Order: sequence, then C-alpha cells, then structure tokens
Amino acid sequence: MSGIRLSSALREVRIVLCQYSAASAGAREFVSQHYVDLKTENPTTPILVRECSDVQPMLYARFAHGREKSSGIADLESSDILERLKTMDETSLQEAANSSVL
Repeated sequence: MSGIRLSSALREVRIVLCQYSAASAGAREFVSQHYVDLKTENPTTPILVRECSDVQPMLYARFAHGREKSSGIADLESSDILERLKTMDETSLQEAANSSVL
C-alpha cells in the first residue's frame, strides 16, 4: 500500500481516539494500517495519535496560518478516515487558492 502525500500547507495531523471503545475501532485500525505509510510519505509533518479514555474519536488537521479543521470519525472505517483526511487537505488547498485570488 502506498501512503498519501499531504500538501505543504498541512502542518500537523492529530488523531484522538479511545483505546477500547467500539466507536474508535476504525481510528485504531487507521493508525495500524496507515500511520507508517503517512509518516514515510510526509516525514516532516507531525502525525500525532492521542489515546484518551471515553473520548469521541476525532481527526484534526492544522494548516498554515493557524487554521485548523476537525472532523468526527466515530464509527468510521479506516478507509473512510483516510478519505476524510484527503478531503480536508484538498479543501484547504482550494480555500487557500480562493483567498489568494481575493
């Protein structure tokens, strides 16, 4: 499997999950399946995994100029979380392009 190359505007990825809840099962699977590939393709981008008891799983993406996006990932499968990360990154690039035009 090949990892995804994230844009240079993406400064940090944070995944918050619970170690044992069913709602975080997809997030745990995402970390075990995709973390190494993501880190290999994006060696300078911090990819943080935060485990907390009884927390709703969330995906956070921090971009240039302090902008941050978050998305709930409860009950999602690993592949859905990967798609959500890609979408967050692509949307941020489009927003940055639109704001530079103004």
